[in-house]
Amino acid sequence: MNKKVNHIGLFAILFVAGASHNLTAQTPNWSEHVAPILYNNCTGCHIEGGIGPFSLVGYNKASTYAGSVKSATAARRMPPWPADVKYQRYAHERILSTEEIETIKVWADNGIPMGDTTKAPKAPTLSRGSAVAGANINLKMPDYNVTTSSDEYRCFVLPSGLTQDEYMTAIEVIPGNLRVVHHALIFYDTSKTPVQLDAADPKPGYLSFGGTGSSTSQLIGLWVPGSEPYFFPSGFGIPILKKSNIILQIHYPGQVNNITDSTRVILKTTKNPLRPVAISPALSHTAPTLLNGPLYIPANQIKTFNNKYTVPLNVSVFTVGPHMHLLGKSIKAFGVTPAADTIRFFDIPKWDFHWQRAYSFRNLLKIQGGTAMKGEATYDNTTANPNNPNQPPQAVGLGEGTGDEMFLVYFWYTLYQSGDENIAIDNGAMKNISKSSMVTQADTRLFPNPAESTVTITDSRFTAGRYSYSILSAEGSQIENGLSDMNNAKSVLLDVSRLKPGIYQILIRQGETHSVSRLIRL
Repeated sequence: MNKKVNHIGLFAILFVAGASHNLTAQTPNWSEHVAPILYNNCTGCHIEGGIGPFSLVGYNKASTYAGSVKSATAARRMPPWPADVKYQRYAHERILSTEEIETIKVWADNGIPMGDTTKAPKAPTLSRGSAVAGANINLKMPDYNVTTSSDEYRCFVLPSGLTQDEYMTAIEVIPGNLRVVHHALIFYDTSKTPVQLDAADPKPGYLSFGGTGSSTSQLIGLWVPGSEPYFFPSGFGIPILKKSNIILQIHYPGQVNNITDSTRVILKTTKNPLRPVAISPALSHTAPTLLNGPLYIPANQIKTFNNKYTVPLNVSVFTVGPHMHLLGKSIKAFGVTPAADTIRFFDIPKWDFHWQRAYSFRNLLKIQGGTAMKGEATYDNTTANPNNPNQPPQAVGLGEGTGDEMFLVYFWYTLYQSGDENIAIDNGAMKNISKSSMVTQADTRLFPNPAESTVTITDSRFTAGRYSYSILSAEGSQIENGLSDMNNAKSVLLDVSRLKPGIYQILIRQGETHSVSRLIRL
């Protein structure tokens, strides 16, 4: 189970919190208590036509699988979120609270009551349109008929069409068929290698496990079930060179027969110069980064490797992405500053290659120059590992093939500037704002509202100085984040001319002050 919408609106948050609080007063029912949990956490996959093995949309289907949902959520197998949130917290987390898990359990154990269906939230549907406003590059892979008995990794070469260098500020992947697209990695490449590999394969695209087969490919994004578009905060972007190709690598799971996929990649780029963002595997499986290499795991052994990279300059990190293959057992990364303080990146105690993903921090994370970034990865090359590709086990070394192994940690980063650590990435920050610290619509004044170009947000609790803002859709999906200075001690001026007509939520944060208000864009 995955979230179709990572972060829901303020009203829904308070509604669910209230429902959980009143569990002692009434048995949870599907309409008021369970449906909001499933629709906001599970139906990104468990929907008709989705990659999940069954749908959880509607009472009849949800009640049929109540026992399975209860056991999977109680064991925290679902929604899949491998990183330990006790070690570090992230933007867009897909985890259920203890109260939500208990709600599902009590409902399943007490006759799965339906409740008043008029109070149930609107049922989700599969969306095929783009959520990136103003996207200027829309690429579609050629139709590909998926027929495979085992996992297949296929790359598709899509010309970017760029005639000059630009900056990518948002990226979205729209799977052509959720039943067969397990995950996707997106690269850009300026060499002829992917084109040549494509030409040599008689089918659309070409087979390539691990990477694209080209040493010049640069990772620019990824997609896993339930993912939303990735938006960089205002003023940041990944440089995309002119005449480059976009390489879409898709993982198709085994046991698929005669199903067509036509996945799309949506990019929003600008010619305006921005602060450049790069994605780099700073923690790597090669010397001198790998401390106890080479990466080689003898048969019938469990072995741990360590790598290290010292950051030469101050940088700001947006996101981290660990990568191993099928022998992976656990992986962890952290930083040690010159003052011996520890910066936690992630800890994945039970690695699952099929649920690998990237993790964005809730705010940009400052990494001081001189910080030693360290990684630790353990591999299980024994018969106890159910994912071991070799039975009996065989020695495995470094490589991109299915039977090889890797040890990488990617970092989305930019050079640090003062105040970067105040820039928010988490579009669901409202989940963690207490009622006592929140300034609601009733306390905040927007003028004009409705608005066409600019809007002034005024509140008595604002003070002159730095603030961050988030513009969200009515449902809570991230549109834009940014950081600016408040010259007038009581008001913020925002440019909303680039937004499409509709209803939006605006979150202004300044220290412990949080202002949430609704804007109507004409």
